[in-house]
Amino acid sequence: MAEESRREGGGDGQDGLDYGSRMDPGLIESNWDEVVEKFDDMNLKEELLRGIYAYGFEKPSAIQQRAIIPCIKGHDVIAQAQSGTGKTATFAISILQTIDEKKQSCQALILAPTRELAQQIQKVVIALGDYQDILCHACIGGTNVRSDIAKLEQGQHVVVGTPGRVYDMINRNALDTRFIRMFVLDEADEMLSRGFKDQIYDVFRKMPSNTQVVLLSATMPMEVLDVTKRFMRDPVRILVKKEELTLEGIKQFYVQVEKEEWKLETLCDLYETLTITQAVIFVNTRRKVDWLTEKMHSRDFTVSSMHGDMEQKDRDIIMKEFRSGSSRVLITTDLLARGIDVQQVSLVINYDLPANRENYIHRIGRGGRFGRKGVAINFITRDDERMLKDIEVFYNTQVDEMPMNVADLI
Repeated sequence: MAEESRREGGGDGQDGLDYGSRMDPGLIESNWDEVVEKFDDMNLKEELLRGIYAYGFEKPSAIQQRAIIPCIKGHDVIAQAQSGTGKTATFAISILQTIDEKKQSCQALILAPTRELAQQIQKVVIALGDYQDILCHACIGGTNVRSDIAKLEQGQHVVVGTPGRVYDMINRNALDTRFIRMFVLDEADEMLSRGFKDQIYDVFRKMPSNTQVVLLSATMPMEVLDVTKRFMRDPVRILVKKEELTLEGIKQFYVQVEKEEWKLETLCDLYETLTITQAVIFVNTRRKVDWLTEKMHSRDFTVSSMHGDMEQKDRDIIMKEFRSGSSRVLITTDLLARGIDVQQVSLVINYDLPANRENYIHRIGRGGRFGRKGVAINFITRDDERMLKDIEVFYNTQVDEMPMNVADLI
């Protein structure tokens, strides 16, 4: 099959990916230097511009200034930038610019690692496309298969989903891939580390051979580079470096806690501070989410919690309550660390430091997304001191001891 051999990437390896030894492992090298500083200068459809401004965007972020144009021009694009930098809107705007609204067929497919992120991307596409006649459907596990099929058969311009359900819909011939012009892989590193690799490859192979591929990732492990080599043609590469992803606007503190057991008391002492605003508390395991929630409830503190073992409908209800502000403190795992943009969150507590340092920016980026202010508080035991130092060096940032008046800073 011609398209399969094309997708497997020409055998000589000369596909525009020059990973030099002088680079940081896990970083790509940019090969695109055009920067467009205003949405008005991007030559976008009038209705789309209205949608962008109505959504509250004023000026494009670093990744948007660099990546929207090559995406619109039809290049394969690899964009490396952290959470909270405006990646979702980058590909949403590119898709909305290139879609033919009169054709009611799927023209863009977006894959994301979690159901929540897929639903959030759907919301962004719908909101930005508010003045266009755009249909966008979220195709995710844990929902009714029959209603999914019905929705797809009506015809959707954009489909966003998790790999398993999307592949299922393609296999059932409910999702017609013949007219897909853009295929987006969001949080590619996270998706491939969750073991979706085979499903993603299976979905790729169902695309028309001339489909444009856009891949977004915070880090560039080998699995991601493998995808770029096998499925992308001479891609434009855009890197927004981690130094440019400063945690500016987010004040970071630590609280020294002698023993793990004392973290609970510390959290209870902080509870009044948490509820001034909305807070997300991160722990490292699902079991601990349940344990901490139960402990807080037994002391009459109101908290809600969420993790990946919960039923989809329960996850939806909890997110809805948290978004609306009726629930103010949410305990969760790293499931939520990527891509969940709750506007009001200005406080993040790392009850446990994340197991890997990349997740630190994903977590605390919840607190001050793209130019908003926020506070992050890290609970540190003796064992965590080295890890915190490592995070400071990695992000070229400083984490200070928490002051008594932390409530005034939120």
